[in-house]
Amino acid sequence: MRRQTTPGPGGLIDKATKGKRARKVPIIEEGRELVTRRLDSISPDPGARLFTGPRGGRITTAVLRDATHWDQVVTKLGYDHLRRHDLRHTGLTWMADAGVPVHVLRKIAGHGSLTTTQRYLHPTNSRSPTLGPR
Repeated sequence: MRRQTTPGPGGLIDKATKGKRARKVPIIEEGRELVTRRLDSISPDPGARLFTGPRGGRITTAVLRDATHWDQVVTKLGYDHLRRHDLRHTGLTWMADAGVPVHVLRKIAGHGSLTTTQRYLHPTNSRSPTLGPR
């Protein structure tokens, strides 16, 4: 991944990733065929998007929220304080708890330093999952 889309003055803007570096995005085995098919079907234009919103444009946070029914789901589960970004914390924590080394987690997260990655980790002494930062 070489760019991100964020809200800006006058609408959405594309900009470089926070660390100004290309990122490798790990894809679970079950999703590889989908991504491969999508790569084969899109334009060879380097600016082409791998995935698009329902009208063919950028995928915005509003599109993600609506497509996943985020507000309704977290309210029903009793986690209405939970933000989607918290899932990065949870995912990295679960990977760390499973034994993935911090230097590997740093690469997965695209962080420039181990210190940043460590701020995302919220280990527990119990085997119950944690959702989001504490």
